[in-house]
Amino acid sequence: MTSVRNNLMPPGLVSNLEQVLLNKKKKSKDNDDDGDDGTSKQSNEEANESTEPSTSDSTENVDSSKPVVLVTNGDGIESPGLVYLVEALVREGLYNVHVCAPQSDKSVSGHSVTLRETIAVSSAEINGATAYEVSGTPVDCVSLALSGALFSWSKPLLVISGINRGSSCGHHMFYSGVVAGAREALICGVPSLSISLNWKKDESQESDFKDAVSVCLPLINAATRDIGKGIFPRSCLLNVEIPTSPLTNKGFKFTKQSMWRSTPNWQAVSANRYPAGHFMSNQQSLGLQLAQLGRDASAAGAARRLTTQKKSMVEIESVGAAGKSDTGRVKKYFRLEFLDKEQEDTDEDLDFRALENGFVSITPLPLHSHTESETLAAASEWISAALLGDTESSTQS
Repeated sequence: MTSVRNNLMPPGLVSNLEQVLLNKKKKSKDNDDDGDDGTSKQSNEEANESTEPSTSDSTENVDSSKPVVLVTNGDGIESPGLVYLVEALVREGLYNVHVCAPQSDKSVSGHSVTLRETIAVSSAEINGATAYEVSGTPVDCVSLALSGALFSWSKPLLVISGINRGSSCGHHMFYSGVVAGAREALICGVPSLSISLNWKKDESQESDFKDAVSVCLPLINAATRDIGKGIFPRSCLLNVEIPTSPLTNKGFKFTKQSMWRSTPNWQAVSANRYPAGHFMSNQQSLGLQLAQLGRDASAAGAARRLTTQKKSMVEIESVGAAGKSDTGRVKKYFRLEFLDKEQEDTDEDLDFRALENGFVSITPLPLHSHTESETLAAASEWISAALLGDTESSTQS
């Protein structure tokens, strides 16, 4: 797997600092040559102007002959699902691949955004792609990427969110950060896919993500092809669920969102077991990292805190208790876990049931309920035509 290396200084700022050094060098040379005070003053002015932060990625090289595909996720930029997907898209050679993904795990963040707080954006390295990691949520990542403030473009051809570790069927779509990233793209008018792998703790392994990529690539290529033709459904996102053993799947199946959900289970945690100042995993204390970032007044401060705390760890204390005396106050600790439960619904066209039966589930998720019937019909027609076309092409070849 390609490693992702942090660079806490945005490329635009690095470029500006390099220009400052060049200007200083030029100033020194000019002073040695003629001692012209006017030249020295002009050089200083240029240096001062060059330190202004850039608002877009001026260093990115975009081949205009290839469409831009934006990739995000909920598991974090270092997750194998995202890295394997990006590497595969780059190898295809059909797209300009850009990445804007959370710096750490935000897989159950829902459609949350960061307001009135500063988020840190750092360049990252994934071979062949222009990549940034963001200290916010998947929705922050997509919103920022499409705003024009980070990249020189504002509308990619397609947004792909995934590949997520764990299914997002049924009511989990409302909790899911990976689905929210795709939904935000749809809200902004950009076609999108969210992709998840039905990961099982004692059965799955990292190589399954590579297999999942090979399964979903034909669907991605069909989507980009038909978006250009204007025949891809634009009133919904497509949520793709890949079974636990991707390569032994029984094929793609058009499905409906089910009512399936895990049971939330809150457990009281002993204060002695987790004393104040203790750190627990990010997945066990959802949402607290953004509260911690609220204590910092700048992107630099946020970046320092993230570096100090490590990406996978956040403080157990909530920001609401910060700076207040604990005298006379009662403080309790709780931890949320989701427990799977048996589902009685036997409808084979439901997402979770199709996934359990070994199919790749494709569920259209419209934004508006009043257009649901038309949306589902259009999505069903496209999925059938796209997958049939791919099957015929592979047979002929």
